[in-house]
Amino acid sequence: MKYLITYFSLFTFFIFSDQFYAQNSVETSKKKAPSELFRSEQALPIQLSFSIKELKKTTNDSTYLKTNLGYLDNDGSQKEIEAQLRVRGYFRLKNCYFPPLKLKIKKSDSKDNLFEGNKELKLVVQCSAKKGTNDYIIKEYLAYKLYELISTYHYKTRLANVSLTEIKGSQEKNYEFLGFFIEDTKKVAKRGGGDVLKRNVHPMAQDPTESVHNAFFQFMIGNTDFSTYAQHNEKLLFVDKKIVPLPYDFDMSGLVNANYASISEAGDTPLPISSVKERYYRGFKRDPKIIAQVRQEFRNNKFKVIELIDSLEPLFEDPKEFSYAKNYLMDFYKVMENDALYKKEITNRLRTN
Repeated sequence: MKYLITYFSLFTFFIFSDQFYAQNSVETSKKKAPSELFRSEQALPIQLSFSIKELKKTTNDSTYLKTNLGYLDNDGSQKEIEAQLRVRGYFRLKNCYFPPLKLKIKKSDSKDNLFEGNKELKLVVQCSAKKGTNDYIIKEYLAYKLYELISTYHYKTRLANVSLTEIKGSQEKNYEFLGFFIEDTKKVAKRGGGDVLKRNVHPMAQDPTESVHNAFFQFMIGNTDFSTYAQHNEKLLFVDKKIVPLPYDFDMSGLVNANYASISEAGDTPLPISSVKERYYRGFKRDPKIIAQVRQEFRNNKFKVIELIDSLEPLFEDPKEFSYAKNYLMDFYKVMENDALYKKEITNRLRTN
């Protein structure tokens, strides 16, 4: 399976970016390093076995299905721990054969192994077994990695080579595909030395710089399926006396361009776009100096963005999908680097409500 290969370009890119942020992020004694699971950029081989029909029928936010999670440890040995699974999300659950998953692992089962410290994890898998859906996973994974370049406050992710045995009565069906783990929100907050904020907070009361980081990022990947106020595909952290948005779930973005994606609505008002590939800026008015500063940060990171997308090229099954993703991101930089386009697409669309 080609995903078992450790890609040198991907590894060296993230070693470099980690060093970059170690030098440029504000360090405090409260900040924590990511758990061992998320310290590698190599895809982790895992094995799962369960009934998709039973999973969809019997699990919910509080009900889980017991299974075993097999994985290849760092020393090359095969390990297995007990885990609990449930479905999560809504749209993909209703429209995809393979549901998005939430894993729960007991502290005693994760002690002294690769999953230590990860009580809960999300596992993003492809929507169906159709050809080409693996590339959606790579592009959504790319979106998470892009946000690592943009903000100190981000979800850590880890690619996984998933071997799934689907139990269908007395029959079994085997699948192999690419997925990725996403750390729990509480772990993100702990790494940043803060807490998860449960209540809704108006975007204008959130940290100005991090809010603009988030808004530019969403525009960059062509995503409108979010709300920082209603915490739709966004969480809020309270860190260093500031409220920070934390975005996730990017499968409806123009970057991913999934065949099931649909245009989101901003409240009761339809957005003036006709395709998910169309960008539409949804950020609020802020201090012009902050917006200008963030614009320059994105422009300065252009080379790192190119390095990142190029490092993932070997994972794509369809070269056209790689070219699409790279060109889509370069179109964003056409806006960032052209004052007339920037005024049209960003400045003239700054929200006041």
